[in-house]
Amino acid sequence: MRPTNKRLPIMTQRKTYTRKWTLIGTLAVAAAVVAISAVADNSAIIPTPRDSPRWLERHQSMGERLKAGHANALWIGDSIVEKFEKPGKPVWDKYYACRDAVNLGISGDRTEHVLWRLDHVNIESVSPKLAIVMIGQNNGGSNTAEEIAEGVSAVVMKLRQKLPDMKILLLAIFFRGEKPNDEQIKLAKTNDIVSEMADGQHIFYLNINKIFLQPDGTIMKSLMPDFEHPNEQGCRAWAEAIEPKVAELLGEAAIKPQTLP
Repeated sequence: MRPTNKRLPIMTQRKTYTRKWTLIGTLAVAAAVVAISAVADNSAIIPTPRDSPRWLERHQSMGERLKAGHANALWIGDSIVEKFEKPGKPVWDKYYACRDAVNLGISGDRTEHVLWRLDHVNIESVSPKLAIVMIGQNNGGSNTAEEIAEGVSAVVMKLRQKLPDMKILLLAIFFRGEKPNDEQIKLAKTNDIVSEMADGQHIFYLNINKIFLQPDGTIMKSLMPDFEHPNEQGCRAWAEAIEPKVAELLGEAAIKPQTLP
């Protein structure tokens, strides 16, 4: 008696393989959905506009300014950056107006808001040599250090995508709150993570937080009266601290610090 052929008929084999690959495909899709859901859980990387007339008006004015062209440098951030317009205007005039810089800071912004703005602000209308980025502090109350770092990284990568010839000076997020606190610890961890982005070619990193801190870690009221936003003196200390690097990246001579009486 001949041995029985235990191989399945061709059609049965095909059905088996079909079920197998269908299952694999289903699992792959499920894994992708889980991954996307995990990413979506991080609000810091989802481009989002804000529902505020003042915010939209300022955003639109920025778009008109960039559409006009002639921007050699960009400042990108939240209220801390916006403070260069007032009370830090004398500092801005000395260090940045002469370099045809554009202030793209809006009070209250988080990384997700900046991501949205970069997609809707005519940034491709200009060819700046340098962008200075300070963003993420306002994410401190709602995101983890890792999530904030991912948001900051997304901002930097979007700038690299849109203006690949531009250099980026990424600044460590400033702390807020007079005394050391949990959010400062979180932002310090964020700064450590994003510092790894620096490649010495397109992305550069500076942490100047120490200029605002007392030896015991408390924020100096003389530079940040509300323990969050630099006043004119604070803006001057900030600009002077980063000026050597800014000048280097712009290929210019450094502007000398102001001699105060």
